[in-house]
Amino acid sequence: MNLLDRSRTIAPAGYNRWLVPPAALAVHLSIGQVYAFSVFKNPLIDRFESSHTSIAIIFSIAIVMLGLSAAFGGKWMERNGPRKAMALSATFWVSGFLVASLGVSLGQLWIVYLGYGFLGGIGLGIGYISPVSTLIKWFPDRPGLATGLAIMGFGGGAMVASPLTARLLDTYAATPAEAIVPTMLTLAAIYAVLMTAGAVVIRVPAPGWKPEGWIPSVKKKSMQTHADVSATKAIRTPQFYLLWIVLFANVTAGIGILEQASPMIQDFFTSVTPATAAGFVGMLSLANMAGRFGWSTLSDKLGRKRTYMMYLGVGALLYGSLAAFGGSAIALFVTLTFFIVSFYGGGFATIPAYLKDLFGVLEVGAIHGRLLTAWSAAGIAGPLIVNGIADSLSARGVEGAAMYLPSLIVMSCILVVGFIANMLVRPVHERFHEVVVPPHQTVPDPAVADQSLPDQPLVAAATKES
Repeated sequence: MNLLDRSRTIAPAGYNRWLVPPAALAVHLSIGQVYAFSVFKNPLIDRFESSHTSIAIIFSIAIVMLGLSAAFGGKWMERNGPRKAMALSATFWVSGFLVASLGVSLGQLWIVYLGYGFLGGIGLGIGYISPVSTLIKWFPDRPGLATGLAIMGFGGGAMVASPLTARLLDTYAATPAEAIVPTMLTLAAIYAVLMTAGAVVIRVPAPGWKPEGWIPSVKKKSMQTHADVSATKAIRTPQFYLLWIVLFANVTAGIGILEQASPMIQDFFTSVTPATAAGFVGMLSLANMAGRFGWSTLSDKLGRKRTYMMYLGVGALLYGSLAAFGGSAIALFVTLTFFIVSFYGGGFATIPAYLKDLFGVLEVGAIHGRLLTAWSAAGIAGPLIVNGIADSLSARGVEGAAMYLPSLIVMSCILVVGFIANMLVRPVHERFHEVVVPPHQTVPDPAVADQSLPDQPLVAAATKES
């Protein structure tokens, strides 16, 4: 187990930092399979003879546990390092598939909830945050690029998993419903290998390391701090809760489409086959991945607040357009959903850099983990809005695209709320900043504060500044 200790992952002098992103990608491509869950959805409905909502609960539990495990595991990960976190993530994620396949085999839906939802969700949360703060430390000169590199694999996981899952479901048995168990076991084996490889390769920079030739900017930006805020203090700031609303709005809107992507396009257009729908899910995965890298990298130039204005403001307009015109042509439907999901992915990749700007790098991983509780809430809200409305209208005899139009309008309104919250974000007040005492100085005892100033350099400095 010593191989998993943080001390064993400190990079030697001259280590190439560009070896770290592939390690992050190996983990995020694996856990990104959750975005291909909709490929399992119809086979699970047939296997258990259940409603859309009861199967969507599997996905919702996984996302809830993602946020909770990230919130509680953030500080643990900062202390123990990314390698141990990646190993723990692999254990839970792979176990989730194994237990879920057992539940399907026994015909017990609650075991699937326990496996893919609960256990798998813990693996999702720990795996999601494990490389983020590490890459921010490796790329202090380009934090938006760093978080894009860390998180784009999570969006791209479905691009691989969706067609692979569809092919396995078609290959292993006469019907997809009968092929769920061997498909899950195959995916578990693949992800065990990938995530183990990522954990072996990952490294953290040595204390005091910085990129060769890079000099930290002394030019202050309006939304950027040059101080640090602890995770404990961060949750006392209004900025934390405004960003919570921003992330919740962005995720709720995007996840509603992703969780229902395969059935939705088939309901909008009856000519779309399940295989084509699986390809659509893979295309959305590409949009998710491209947005995570492209838009977050753009945020280094544009600024985080302006970038979120685009995600939320333009996203609201796109949702309205999807409700009004999306059913008129497949090409328009695909184009609108592509950009909606790219903004969804970009929001995930940009939020750690936004947090770094506002709260510094001291405990950005732990702060990010706590903010991901917004993802947990959105993981419940998004699927319930879309599936709840669809099931309700379907019970009343409504079919096709009409089942989704009210939920698309609701998503547009939610994005407007997030847009307003983002506009209210301001720099963190100095009272929340951590006080850094130079090694050669000591904090004076208030009881002796009136003694001679030469023995109290901090008091002398404060007096001079005042």
